[in-house]
Amino acid sequence: NSVVLPNTFFLPDAIKKHQKSLSAWFSNQPNEERQFGPSFSLDAVHVDPVIRESSLEQILKPSPDLTIQHQLQQPCRRVISLQNLFDVDACGRQVKNVVLYGTVGTGKSTLIKKLVVDWCHGLLPRFELVIPFSCEDLSHSHVPISLRRLITKKYQHLRDVVPLLGSSNLKVLFILNGLERLNLDFRLAGTELCCDANEPVPPSAIVVNLLRKYLLPEASIIVTTRPSAVRRIPGKYVGRYAEICGFSDTNLQKLYFQLRLSQPGCDGENNVASRSGEQDNLVEMLSRNLERQNQIAAACFLPSYCWLVCTTLHFLYFTRTVPPSQTLSGIYTSFLRLNFSGEVLDSTDPTKISMMKYVAKTVGKLAHEGVMSRKTSFTEEDLQQCFEVEMKTESELNQLEVFRSDVFRFFLTPCVQPGKEHTFVFTIPAMQEYLAALYVVLGEKKTLMQKVGKEVSEIIGKVSEDAAVVLSIISKVLPLRFLPVLFNLLKMFPRFFSRLSGKGRDTIARTMAEELFKEEDYYNDDVLDQINSSILGVEGPMRHPDEAADDEVFELFPIFMGGILSRRNRAILEQLGCSIKNLAAFEIAKAMKKTVIRNSRKGLPPSELMDYLFFLHEFQNERFTAEAVRSLRTINLSSVKMTPLKCSVLASVIGSTNHEVEELNLTSCNLDSSSLRTLFPILLRCKFLHLQLNSLGPDACKEIRDLLLHDKCAVNNLR
Repeated sequence: NSVVLPNTFFLPDAIKKHQKSLSAWFSNQPNEERQFGPSFSLDAVHVDPVIRESSLEQILKPSPDLTIQHQLQQPCRRVISLQNLFDVDACGRQVKNVVLYGTVGTGKSTLIKKLVVDWCHGLLPRFELVIPFSCEDLSHSHVPISLRRLITKKYQHLRDVVPLLGSSNLKVLFILNGLERLNLDFRLAGTELCCDANEPVPPSAIVVNLLRKYLLPEASIIVTTRPSAVRRIPGKYVGRYAEICGFSDTNLQKLYFQLRLSQPGCDGENNVASRSGEQDNLVEMLSRNLERQNQIAAACFLPSYCWLVCTTLHFLYFTRTVPPSQTLSGIYTSFLRLNFSGEVLDSTDPTKISMMKYVAKTVGKLAHEGVMSRKTSFTEEDLQQCFEVEMKTESELNQLEVFRSDVFRFFLTPCVQPGKEHTFVFTIPAMQEYLAALYVVLGEKKTLMQKVGKEVSEIIGKVSEDAAVVLSIISKVLPLRFLPVLFNLLKMFPRFFSRLSGKGRDTIARTMAEELFKEEDYYNDDVLDQINSSILGVEGPMRHPDEAADDEVFELFPIFMGGILSRRNRAILEQLGCSIKNLAAFEIAKAMKKTVIRNSRKGLPPSELMDYLFFLHEFQNERFTAEAVRSLRTINLSSVKMTPLKCSVLASVIGSTNHEVEELNLTSCNLDSSSLRTLFPILLRCKFLHLQLNSLGPDACKEIRDLLLHDKCAVNNLR
């Protein structure tokens, strides 16, 4: 009898090339990740989330509570590691198909990346060949194609391996990432049986027959999906269900922060001792805040929010370039892109509404109403009023069901404050202000007449006398009895409605200016200090539960409104299905200019002036900033803790013009020699300069000497 050697014995080069290619592709990190330094890699910082074995009965069983705490109170569910997903089940049966599911932000895609990279490095010896597919890519094609052609089209170096598929000697794992993108039909009438890897069929039919075990029955398959799509695969085709439960243990959160914030080069500094000390201090403060069971611990249940916390801390503590390379609104926009890029709320719904657009319309409305009423916690009744009050069709109800199942916990979480356990808060406080800003800037907050004006002005630009088109669109927002009046207006005043829609932009500009200069916020900390406190906590005695809370502060709301209008953020939001036109951004800036500049001349308190400068940085509009800054002749930032980031913002914003500054007051601002170097070009232009009561040691003498001896120095009086 002849001995049949494993196929990999004959084809080691092809599989090694495949491993090398996959490793390079799946190890590649998006731009947002590269800010952690050149040494950052998936292997160096990955922390596996908790994975719990589940069952179809548990998935289909109506949950009395959609909260994160409900997930944590399920001790009976067995924890299983990624490497053991294909172990035999409780009945001793071999598992071939695994469904790995989790809500948005639990880390499904990152987990798959790690799985593939581990196999490439020889850490998954159970499989000789791993073939990953993106269900998003598969959903874009309906042209019949054979499985073998599909594989070689994506992985050309496997063309010599593909003919061996179907051999019992080759242990193959197919990875199907993002099954919710595919609308699968397991009925024989909907998808015919196919057992031939050479037969061309639609990509969705390939997936169905792989899961049926009719095509390559010996292959193992791992499917990732959101909870709402789990039931699309009949239970008889699934050997194991496993739910990604995030970082349910605060020790996992601490480990994640330790790895992320301790990366060499994270702060861009060469001083190793200084870098290490500051990073260790950040990790220690963050750990103490997590141990207090603060709201941030509930947020960091989701690995995605751990990423946001680290990125925000990186921005607050390690920004030293002028101008700063990041904006806070840019971080939040990028965060949403990482989690929602290309995501459709429900692939089975004909509208194919983008998930982010749906969030902006619904959660954004809740966020905005909360900001306007100075409210951060919401009851179930509040949620129903926001999400369900306008539900009219079956499609809208289905969309809401998918949202509650897949996305709700990403934005809203139970309040941990005693006495408020049955209310919900935004997972990260600043996210409420960001979504409220997005809701307003997108123009979702409109009166009926503004809605009509928008619709009609768009029609006038596209059609002339097509009454049928006019009727079909306008009838959505006006009763039929008003249509004759409407057509008369169209004939008499064709520009009336375009002017009406323009008033919406004036309203946005006025809202932004009013919120930016609210007098009741004048004696709060500046927004950067507020963000820092929300993440790292406030050292000192805890407030008694019965003690009245301070008034809610929403000073980031107008700053985010400006930041969202920046060109870069609008481009990213466009990818997410949230379109803000160039003309709209221009008109909002134009309408806002007079109000903002007039208010800035009133003489703002130091912390509010810092917020105003930060707003101008976030807005990323050089012409607007230059005009606004020319009116600032006296700049009083006394007692504002000038971190490296604030120094960079001040240098960047004031540096947008060359005008002389009559007086710059930096008394008691925690300045050091490094701060002086950052601010040097600005200090040169100041006539009266206050630097007293700062941490300026002997090393600052050189900086001050160089300043005073500079041939362009305008300083007449130095204190």
